[in-house]
Amino acid sequence: MSRDSKLKERWETLVLKLTEQFSDGEDLDLDGVIYLIGVQELGQFHREFTKDEKLNLMHIAICRLLEPYGYYEFSFFDEDGWPHYEIKDQLPVLKAGEQSVLMKEAIVTYFMEKEFLD
Repeated sequence: MSRDSKLKERWETLVLKLTEQFSDGEDLDLDGVIYLIGVQELGQFHREFTKDEKLNLMHIAICRLLEPYGYYEFSFFDEDGWPHYEIKDQLPVLKAGEQSVLMKEAIVTYFMEKEFLD
């Protein structure tokens, strides 16, 4: 099986599992999965977030997901428990489809490391 088809299969399995656990029936999209990762990384599960906090959660997730690729490095937790990252390397210019593949690959890897996905 090619790398792309394996990624597609794993992505579809992941979306199904996450949708069953965290959605009201509507499939989660890429942004929804990124948001869930941000909540996971923050560790504050049972609270409401403001619009700005939701954007910050997505930023945390993106930093965490791209950290293994060398683009970000964890720096510190602030007094409210929010993680902060430093930019280590500029992201290459990618087309929208390439960005999507990179993020899906990073997300699948993240959930495999967390042993949520085989």
